[in-house]
Formats: sequence, structure tokens, C-alpha cells
Amino acid sequence: MNPTPANDLNADALPGDAPYLAATTRWLERAVIGLNLCPFARAPHVQGKLRLRVSQARDTDALLDDLCGELQSLNALTPDECETGLLIHPFVLGDFLDYNDFLDVADAAVQALGLEGEWQVASFHPDYQFADSAPDDVGNLSNRSPYPTLHLLRESSVERAMEAMSDTDSIYRRNIETLQRLGADGWQALWRDKPG
Repeated sequence: MNPTPANDLNADALPGDAPYLAATTRWLERAVIGLNLCPFARAPHVQGKLRLRVSQARDTDALLDDLCGELQSLNALTPDECETGLLIHPFVLGDFLDYNDFLDVADAAVQALGLEGEWQVASFHPDYQFADSAPDDVGNLSNRSPYPTLHLLRESSVERAMEAMSDTDSIYRRNIETLQRLGADGWQALWRDKPG
């Protein structure tokens, strides 16, 4: 499922970013797209309109700087060039509660940059836990990723996708059924790199 993009938004990645990009791409292709957890994810990936960046930030101030820079970079691109982005930050906010608190900072950054209504931030984390759910609730798997990741979504793309789908509530129900069938072990085995 490797994309053949007309323009490669990720060509300037640093060599040290490779393992983080590979794990995230594997998760995206095998879990998110492979299980159809997000029916809107396939097109930007296959069309080469998904930009992946790895933040080297070791604290939240540096991550905020990277987030602001990435939002501005994405906003400078047209929807035909780039539709969405993933900012992977493997070295900071490994604790889910700290990560969850940072989401308010991320939303404030969107607003401070004057990008409210243009961009929104969605969240993925290895220990993702929805409010009022148990840590081992299978529903949490839908937002679990290899590394803490901020998903930067173009609002117009989200609106267009939602209009095209008649029953968006069915996505959640279908995802829960899929994840229950798969189970936590099956989820991990699905996108983890096979040894050897």
C-alpha cells in the first residue's frame, strides 16, 4: 500500500526519523486504513497528500514550537498539495495524562496563529484512554498509535468527508465491533514489525 505521490511531502525527513516514520506508516496502513478505522485516511495517504514529521522535542516548549511551525508550513500548502499531517513526537509526552493536558495548549496554538476554522488537532497516543473508559477498554485502541502523535487536519477536508458520509455514527459502532473481534493482542500483532 505504498503511495506513489506526485510530490513527496516527506522527502526531506532526517535519516534518524526513519524508524519513527516506518512504525507510524505501518500502523497507518495496517490498522487505520487496513481495518478502515477512519474511512477518510486512505485517500490522502495514497494520493501523497499526507505529511509526516518527527519532532525532536524533549520538552513541551520545544514541541509547541514544532507544532506552530508545522501548522504554518501546512497552511502554506494548498489542499491539492497536502490535506493532512501527522506530527510524531516520540521523546516528549509519553505519559498520556500529560499528553492529554497538552491538547489544550495545541488548540490554543491553532487559535493564536489565527488558524481556527482552518486547522484542528486530533490525538493519538500509545496509551490513549477515552474519558470514563477503563485502560483496557477495547475502544481505546482506535486512538492508540506507536508514538504520541498530533494529527493536524484541514477543516475543509473534514467537512467534505463528513458531508460525503450519510451515517458518521456508524464509524464508531463498526470500529468497536472490529476491535472487539481483533482484541488487544491482535491489534498489537497487526501493525508491530515482525522480527527477522
